[in-house]
Amino acid sequence: MGKNMKRKGLALAGLMLLGGGAQAAGFALIEQSASGLGNAYAGQAASAQDASVLFYNPAGLNEIQGRQFVAAVHLIKPSARYSTSAGVEDGGDAGSLIPVPSAYYAMDISPDLKFGIGMGAPFGLKTEYDSDWSGRSHAILSDLQSVSLSPTLAWRLSDAVSLGVGVNYSYIQAELSKGLPSPYSLLYPTVVTTMKGDDTAWSYNLGAMFRLGSDTRLGLGYRSTVKYHLSGQVTSNVDPALAQLGIPTDVYADVKLPDTATLAIHHQINDRWSVMADATWTGWGAFNRLDIRRQSDGALVDSTDESWKDVWRFGLGASYRMNDTWTWRVGVAYDNAPVPDSAHRTPRIPDADRTWLAMGGQYALSGKGKVDFGYAHLFVKDSAIDNPAGSYDNAVDILSVQYTHTF
Repeated sequence: MGKNMKRKGLALAGLMLLGGGAQAAGFALIEQSASGLGNAYAGQAASAQDASVLFYNPAGLNEIQGRQFVAAVHLIKPSARYSTSAGVEDGGDAGSLIPVPSAYYAMDISPDLKFGIGMGAPFGLKTEYDSDWSGRSHAILSDLQSVSLSPTLAWRLSDAVSLGVGVNYSYIQAELSKGLPSPYSLLYPTVVTTMKGDDTAWSYNLGAMFRLGSDTRLGLGYRSTVKYHLSGQVTSNVDPALAQLGIPTDVYADVKLPDTATLAIHHQINDRWSVMADATWTGWGAFNRLDIRRQSDGALVDSTDESWKDVWRFGLGASYRMNDTWTWRVGVAYDNAPVPDSAHRTPRIPDADRTWLAMGGQYALSGKGKVDFGYAHLFVKDSAIDNPAGSYDNAVDILSVQYTHTF
């Protein structure tokens, strides 16, 4: 093979890696508290069970009494099994276990002013296929990690109305790898290209809480879009003779992640039972195209039509306070995926509509500590994919535990 053809092959590998992989940034995480998981996160913008409410609705901090510290860890295990159009499984289970920590602190500044700060991961993804699977030219590893620090203020305007505002400083990093596309994979079957990039960005969230009588709360929450300027390099595991042909390549991509708006309600039926529900809109339509540009001069390297769509999520939950020590929770939810069709579905995020079934509880320790726990299974709709042609059998399991201490 001549030098020009080698150069073309490596450049194409880099372009396909970036174009397919950047969709990993579109995987949002609502797993921010174990107390909410037991209710399938239904009504979180109105439930205000602990300081984690600042993620869903900053105004909910005014429902927290005194100083409070919350720490939680969420173990998220997606399963993604690809089968060819002939029905043959290939690539192994691409789902990988993701530990997602979160922590919150809330305190009074005055009787009607509350301060809180939270740390969590608003976006995250990890999928990894066998390195020799038939679709390795589309994806092998997709690893997206994020962390966000969120100082928040909440004002109590009256006994019936509270408002809240927060700012979010977020860091995101991604590592995406894949094999050389055909026909180059026939000549270089072991070549893998990898893109690593990162960035930081600011965003904000707003909220309002209304008391509709002594037993009912209505919550409104909004989280703004986040704009990232991801910069990084495309590298390869090829030998030094090929490294001179354009690897590494400095590139960047401007990515806009969606805003969300939530309407939630929480109703205390009696001293034992409470119910909650919510509807959440996410503006994934903002993720329409992905343009990859060369860092040196801004020249367009690749442009991918994402055509994602806005989506809704609906949740319904109930809690039963058995006694002063034990509380039990259940919940169901339905949310649809932003990927519009099989032509836009990729191996990095083989996403599809899903139904949540969740349960959990709380154990009150002696003193002022509480332990929350929850488990959810997500039934994901079987989904077709055009490239590589086939289908996915997906599911997700989530296990969370949390400690809350009120001072």
